[in-house]
Amino acid sequence: MTSPLEIAANAVMAISIVLAGRNNIHSWWLGIVGCALFAVLFYDVNLYADVALQLFFIVTCAIGWLQWRRGAGGAPLPITRVPARTLAWMCAIGLAATAGYGLMLRTYTNAYAPFIDSAVLMFSVIAQLLLMGRRIDTWPFWLLVNTVSVPLYTSRGLYLTAVLYAGYWLNALASWFFWRRQCKPVHG
Repeated sequence: MTSPLEIAANAVMAISIVLAGRNNIHSWWLGIVGCALFAVLFYDVNLYADVALQLFFIVTCAIGWLQWRRGAGGAPLPITRVPARTLAWMCAIGLAATAGYGLMLRTYTNAYAPFIDSAVLMFSVIAQLLLMGRRIDTWPFWLLVNTVSVPLYTSRGLYLTAVLYAGYWLNALASWFFWRRQCKPVHG
């Protein structure tokens, strides 16, 4: 049976994620609330890397909210791309951090699927940092994270969360196209 906590976390985050894809600043404060709810939910099912991820999201939602409000010198923060070289080293760091954190979880905790859970954590961190800077490259990372998250959450009996992450996958794809129309070219 789906818990009231899972229902509440998913409802708040669904709104937050859709607003992020529509480039709406209210995504950030809703994200803080939803992440706090998810932190408790994931702790209850031994997905400790996901708990850490939610705490990271709470902090970065506050920072992202400020960055989007402040903009770029008084103007709205533009949607831009990250150079391919930067993306390559971000991926390499993400893979190394996944292996390290997964090994730590496997060795010192009763974490379920420590390496898969760690991959969700590390690549969500990358995606969130890109989202905070309004980088269009955030959306392929969210597609990857959501692809891995659906079976992970299903395996823990979080069926509503798995369905929502499947919806997040569709939202990430739609958002990628929406942001592409607004993207500024990379200079330099």
